[in-house]
Amino acid sequence: MTAEYLNAGRPLGTLPAHHRDLPAGLDGFSDERHAHSLKAVVDHLAAVLPALESLRAEADHLARWGVELAGRLLAGSRLLAAGNGGSAAEAQHLTAELVGRFDGEREPFSAISLHAESSAVTAIANDYGYDQLFARQVRAHGRRGDVLILLSTSGKSPNLLHAVEAARAAGIITWALTGPAPNPLSCCVDDYVAVEAASANAQEGHLIALHALCRAFDSEVRRYREERS
Repeated sequence: MTAEYLNAGRPLGTLPAHHRDLPAGLDGFSDERHAHSLKAVVDHLAAVLPALESLRAEADHLARWGVELAGRLLAGSRLLAAGNGGSAAEAQHLTAELVGRFDGEREPFSAISLHAESSAVTAIANDYGYDQLFARQVRAHGRRGDVLILLSTSGKSPNLLHAVEAARAAGIITWALTGPAPNPLSCCVDDYVAVEAASANAQEGHLIALHALCRAFDSEVRRYREERS
């Protein structure tokens, strides 16, 4: 939001009527304040570029994930996904793309976000502790040949590390999207893609990686269906 927008048709230093109940010190707008805010935005956007370059280097890696995931889900396996906070939202974004659709018509595929069932989440956290939140669900829902994808910018979340242990015992493939590697999560999964960027930008990179994965997945599903039509 620019100073020109905020002050359109009014003197610099005033805000629209609906902003006039702001606390003292926030109820005006100045060139100096705008400069600080603008620098914060520009710096953040500049920091996105390393995340994009890091992902560009992983393009082949993401394409192979998409092909393998398509093969497994076409054969009847399931994707399980988990993360904490913003990473949970991105895990759910991925499962929605698979159960619904990405950008083209195709059949739905089985995919579960392990944070999304609130009653199970609160019961497990209450009875077994937050560290076991995902591991118990992996043991409940996962079967040999399924894929568990874990998202974490730090790669240090204990509940994700316990989920990997549960998946390994069940014969489930484990992948991770993380921030800079090595980290504990990248060191214990079967495969990982690390976004070499600051935490917030790595998380933005994860969403781009998930969309890239979906494109590769849909492309492989389409190829498979066309070969058999």
